Amino acid sequence: MKAKCRIRETVLLVVLLVITGRVQAADAIEPIELVLSSPIANQVIQRTGFDSRHAHEHHAGGPILGEAEVSIQGNWPQEIENVKAEDFVCEAKLQRLEGAFGRDLDWTACRLKREGTRWSSSLRTPAGGWYKLDVRLRTGGESTGAKIIAAGSVLPIGVGEVFVVAGQSYAEGTNDERLRVEDKFGRVVAFDLVKGTWQVAHDPIPNKADGGSIWPPLGDILVPTARVPIAFVNVAVGGTASRQWMPGEKLYEDLKAAGLKIGRFRAVLWQQGESDVIEDISTETYVKRLTTIRGELIKSWGFEPAWLPAKSTLHPTVYNFPDREQRIREAIDQLWQTTGFRPGPDTDILANENRGGPQTRRHFSGIGQRRAALLWFNAVWNEINRQ
Repeated sequence: MKAKCRIRETVLLVVLLVITGRVQAADAIEPIELVLSSPIANQVIQRTGFDSRHAHEHHAGGPILGEAEVSIQGNWPQEIENVKAEDFVCEAKLQRLEGAFGRDLDWTACRLKREGTRWSSSLRTPAGGWYKLDVRLRTGGESTGAKIIAAGSVLPIGVGEVFVVAGQSYAEGTNDERLRVEDKFGRVVAFDLVKGTWQVAHDPIPNKADGGSIWPPLGDILVPTARVPIAFVNVAVGGTASRQWMPGEKLYEDLKAAGLKIGRFRAVLWQQGESDVIEDISTETYVKRLTTIRGELIKSWGFEPAWLPAKSTLHPTVYNFPDREQRIREAIDQLWQTTGFRPGPDTDILANENRGGPQTRRHFSGIGQRRAALLWFNAVWNEINRQ
């Protein structure tokens, strides 16, 4: 049986040598470049299996931070287009980069599938990062005698916490100070929905207003405490009321598309309410709208991420409507007690120096942005550690 396998490997190798013409020596082939379309650089994949009860540093065997099944995809190399996928063994390797959380994985066999010009595989990856991911296709049989036919890599990637941000201007990049991610390894990232790329989450947010946001400092607080990279996908639009996020509206479709694009994520961070104060919306109407929006989205997404609404009704340099504000605050109180929703922060406590004046963008000041991030940390931390 072993003799037959060796004969098959020898025949395959000869065929590959002829097809590729990539001969370095009598017994070596220059590997074909394996270009990966997934994952991509700076991407964070949502982890599962995190259990805060077993995540402490002295847990037997080390802290359990969770894991993810990372999808690996690419185009099948033209040089071997006539060779079947079952003629290869697919292997992946994971290496921590400087300062990374998590653990390395040596070469691990991965199931290889091919459909036409596309191929796919996956690797169960421990939470952490940044990582470098290496993938290779080799001839079968004993690895000591195997030949590497194609190889590729991508870096950095991570398995961590992913959040979708929605709402209006306070959630968008319309605050006073442009903030930068301070984590020296850049493990706080934002997704560019137009380009389909990930980047370090420095302000301004991709394709949003050109001011500052509250998300870089939130990510900076989360990285060393959650011990994983952090990602934000921001679809917030300034000046929008809850009615504009209802099913059938463009903003709803954009939010739905964002969730479908990135797959699993931890929660929706909802910072919105000021426009509903201006429009004098009732408590009942606001609750009904938000529950409808969430209910329809989870049907499309196929899973149920938590929805964390903030109490965000204060806009002191634009209006002063305490009664109207209270109606929206009461709606948020009701939502916090509704299945699928969980408490976000009460950013209405941030007044005075935390808000910009008439000569600014009229939203959070720089100190207000940082304090809002601290409030959001409390809500997000509770959700991550929720059992």
